[in-house]
Amino acid sequence: MTTEPTEDTEASDEFRLPRSRLANERLHALVPGGAHTYAKGDDQYPEDLAPVISHGSGAHVWDVDGNRYVEYGSGLRSVSLGHAHPRVTEAVRRQLDRGSNFVRPSIVEVEAAERFLATVPTAEMVKFTKNGSDATTAAVRLARAVTGRPRVAICADHPFYSVDDWFIGTTPMNAGIPAATTELTVAFPYGDLAATEALLTRYEGEVACLILEPATLTEPPSGYLAGLRELADRHGCVLVFDEMITGFRWSEAGAQGLYGVVPDLSTFGKALGNGFAVSALAGRRDLMERGGLRHSHDRVFLLSTTHGAETHSLAAAMAVQAVYTEEGVTARLHALGERLAAGVREAAASMGVGDHVVVRGRASNLVFATLDEDLRPSQPYRTLFLRRLLAGGVLAPSFVVSSALTDADIEHTVDVVGQACAVYRKALDAGDPTPWLEGRPVKPVFRRLA
Repeated sequence: MTTEPTEDTEASDEFRLPRSRLANERLHALVPGGAHTYAKGDDQYPEDLAPVISHGSGAHVWDVDGNRYVEYGSGLRSVSLGHAHPRVTEAVRRQLDRGSNFVRPSIVEVEAAERFLATVPTAEMVKFTKNGSDATTAAVRLARAVTGRPRVAICADHPFYSVDDWFIGTTPMNAGIPAATTELTVAFPYGDLAATEALLTRYEGEVACLILEPATLTEPPSGYLAGLRELADRHGCVLVFDEMITGFRWSEAGAQGLYGVVPDLSTFGKALGNGFAVSALAGRRDLMERGGLRHSHDRVFLLSTTHGAETHSLAAAMAVQAVYTEEGVTARLHALGERLAAGVREAAASMGVGDHVVVRGRASNLVFATLDEDLRPSQPYRTLFLRRLLAGGVLAPSFVVSSALTDADIEHTVDVVGQACAVYRKALDAGDPTPWLEGRPVKPVFRRLA
């Protein structure tokens, strides 16, 4: 059923982003995909409503059209303290005045490693790099070298591990990746120890590692992580926790610090630098040393990056860790998320769409689902919802909070969500959101065709 536009559908006609639209056209002419991260692409936003950012401060960003937004999911969850956090930027500024990269290690590398291992005491050694993909791929390479096994077992219920072939080959965007590479990656379901054991038995002696996010939208079932630890030990494979998201947002020491299960290797990033480029591979000394010089085995080319230990990024990481531990940031993230989730759920329920606009995840890492009349995930309804949020000054591909949010920001967000839900209800009643989209629906990142 299709309905004609009403005053409600035309109300957002006043919200236009002409300068952002032109900037997006310039981006697409010069940058494949129009962004340097697919999740930031304008295909993830309503047509012609993909803001191009001018600057940010705290929990707010301004686009090149001059609009201010309350921002969520800042920097793909990396900016957890808010933009231009004074302690972080000051630490970076001090290092920039001293030089950022040298022909030998800087003393800052020692200090950053000591600080990280004090924050994550379950790890014994750490090596820094620039992005999460390099860290997870290094973990996989190390596991293969130590075990002498070819296969990697990934948790199939988690959306992303690396841009490298061993993972991307398993997604719909697998063009250019040989099938022989993809065949070496197998998958296990989250929370199902029996299925994981069956996989390890099927490929007995072939699986180098189990890699997973220890927790994401749901809490791990009781005994699950400990059970994985036991399975990995029994089958002789390496247990790797991808803590890119859970690091700092679950606890300063990540999910391993919260749940008390120690992996062999773990990877951290995102919140570690509050937007500055730094990530880490950490883990057991006997494994990590295989990438070093103090052993008698074949050498492992673990991580070797020109910019991996830039002093200003390591300074940012140390400042972030200090702020988290001294100011109780993780607890604040949870409190803000709980307040936001309660407000959004109440607003959705009051407009009769509580079963359709659904908030999920840990309070410090909230996402939302937009469901259609049959309670199925819907990109058109997501488009409608995002369009209304943007028009109300809320930039929210997720509801992942930063500690810079204020009570007023939360209240404003909830008010805008209520307005969006009122339109959502009208679309549900009409049985078709199309008249409220004003363009093509948003698209999933992982799809075969552009």
